[in-house]
Amino acid sequence: MPTGYHYVLPDQNGWSRYLHFQAAWGAILTGLLYVIASLFSGHLRKHLLPADLSWQAFSTAIADHLRFKPPSEEEAWSYNLLQRLTYLSVIFVLFPLIIWTGLAMSPAIASVFPGAVSVLGGQQSARTIHFFVTILLVLFLLVHIMMICLTGLRNRMRAMITGQMIGRQDDR
Repeated sequence: MPTGYHYVLPDQNGWSRYLHFQAAWGAILTGLLYVIASLFSGHLRKHLLPADLSWQAFSTAIADHLRFKPPSEEEAWSYNLLQRLTYLSVIFVLFPLIIWTGLAMSPAIASVFPGAVSVLGGQQSARTIHFFVTILLVLFLLVHIMMICLTGLRNRMRAMITGQMIGRQDDR
């Protein structure tokens, strides 16, 4: 199909858009399941809500991460302040924002809930915010994978699957 750009764009049938929406629904349902399970199990309260929000705790957490200091056995099983704040911002800021901006780009949502779009500055602003939040989420994923590799990929994968961490120092 001619586009006026002297080339043919791939995916004229909208397959990529369909997959994008299916992935979005998968992310929404998985996120809701995670938040509900975390509330009922106490995971949010016990493991993610910071007990100490002091600058000292925050700067220590940043310094440890920037030096790539390997955690002690006890620290490996708990989240430091930087990790807690990062997870909370991903769960309660970035994911809701990407869902909201994604919905705000929809003409159907814009016609039914115009306030949800105008608060963001319109559909084009929603698109821009959606793009930058996507970059932040991809960056979070890449840093997450890098940190797992640096702290022992085999042992971390085993811990994710079985819940047991064995021989952390041997798996580097």
